[in-house]
Amino acid sequence: MIVLRIMNKREEKKQSSGQLLIIAAALLWGLAGVCVKSISWGPMPIVAVRSVISLTMLFAVKRSFRLKITKTNLLGALMMSATSILYVVAIKLTTAGTAIVLQYTAPVLVFLFAVLFQHRKAKTAEIILTLAVFAGCLISFLDSLDFTRLLGNLLAFASAFTFAGQIIVMNRTDCDTEDTTILSNSLCFLICLPFVFTETLVWDAKNIIWLLIMAVFQYGLANIVFSRGIQRIDPVEASVLLSIEPIFNPIPVAIFCGEKMSALAILGSAIVIVSVTLHGLLPKWEAKKQAVGRKAVLGEDGKKERPV
Repeated sequence: MIVLRIMNKREEKKQSSGQLLIIAAALLWGLAGVCVKSISWGPMPIVAVRSVISLTMLFAVKRSFRLKITKTNLLGALMMSATSILYVVAIKLTTAGTAIVLQYTAPVLVFLFAVLFQHRKAKTAEIILTLAVFAGCLISFLDSLDFTRLLGNLLAFASAFTFAGQIIVMNRTDCDTEDTTILSNSLCFLICLPFVFTETLVWDAKNIIWLLIMAVFQYGLANIVFSRGIQRIDPVEASVLLSIEPIFNPIPVAIFCGEKMSALAILGSAIVIVSVTLHGLLPKWEAKKQAVGRKAVLGEDGKKERPV
């Protein structure tokens, strides 16, 4: 009995630390908007410099320069680098809040992939929530119909597809997530490096500080923290905790940059966040419902109760 209590306490401690790590990752990722908006450079040079600094951190944690270059790791790196570049460009063209919410539709896209290509049966509630997510996206698109804002919204929505691909590939057993992240940063650097020489970069104190915050905390540390936290808690619970990111993201942008979302964009964002969160909770509710049903059928000794 004492041994079981000790084991339970250890498991609870492990779960609690996992929850804190995932929350920390969500808050760190949520700094992307204010970092990109505060740096006067174009999006591609930002990604290039961020990638170099992040690579230094990732190799320091790995303590080795050996990488597994497999088809799966390369595909994951391609998806991850596309997500990073599309998202940073989108933040420059539209509001940070709209960009993160449109990207946050990725979990629903993963669900649609499972239904269409893995023959998973969709429940009525899942279909309704999926439609609600896309309705929220449509409302966000209607926030502003000028070309620049619309292009930013489209790129943010495109990043949701690449992010969904990243989730699908990096969940495969033959994918080394650590090496995939390093390969992704390497690809980002190589793709974005030429753009560093196409504009005059201002290396003032403000740009350098925000670049360091973005590379070290928002991207490097966030990915390290997430990779450790995701191994300690249920992935469904993790996806719910990560919903903090799209809620937190617009706050520092409003404080430091004075950027505010319109009422229409806020409405669309709220619909997406609530729908995605409920979508993530559905499997857990279903499991609890089944557990209650089993308890009603089985007796205390685990045998099926017979009518008297």
